[in-house]
Amino acid sequence: VIRAKVVGKKLMKDGPFGTMRYTVKQMKMYRGFQIMPQVQYIYTEASESLCGVKLEVNKYQYLITGRVYEGKVYTGLCNWYEKWDQLTLSQRKALNHRYHLGCGCKIRPCYYVPCFATSKNECIWTDMISNFGHSGYQAKHYACIQRAEGYCIWYRGWSHPDKTIINATDP
Repeated sequence: VIRAKVVGKKLMKDGPFGTMRYTVKQMKMYRGFQIMPQVQYIYTEASESLCGVKLEVNKYQYLITGRVYEGKVYTGLCNWYEKWDQLTLSQRKALNHRYHLGCGCKIRPCYYVPCFATSKNECIWTDMISNFGHSGYQAKHYACIQRAEGYCIWYRGWSHPDKTIINATDP
C-alpha cells in the first residue's frame, strides 16, 4: 500500500495484450516494507477489459494497493486505487492509525440482505448492496478492525478503539 505520483508509463510487450508499466515516485509506504521497501514500478494489464487500471502521468498522487509477484508490484481493478485528493479524511487517518488493526479480519461483501458473518473475524461490507463499492459510505468512513477478544467490527472514530463504546449496528 503506497502513496505515489505516476511519473512515466511504458507498454511492455509481454503476453498477448501487453502489460503497462507505470514508473512511480513513492511518497509514502503504508504496508509491505518487509517485501519491498521501495517501489519504482507498478504493473497492470494494458487493457481495462482485463482489469488493468489507467493512471495519469504527472497529474495526481494516488493511493495504490496491489500484490507483489516475482519481485514486481501488480495492481488491477480488484485492488483499491484512488486519487489521493479523493480520499476522505477518515480514510487518510485510517491509513496511519486504523487499517493495520484489521489485518486479522476478512471483509465479506454483502450483495443483498440478509447477510451474516460466518466467523468472528469477519466484517460484513454492505456498500455492495447499493452498488457504491469502494466509494460507498461504509468504505469512506469506517475501518474493519479486530478487537482484543478476536471479533472484527466496523469502527468509526478518532479515539483508540479499545477505549470506545462502538455501535455495531451503525453501518
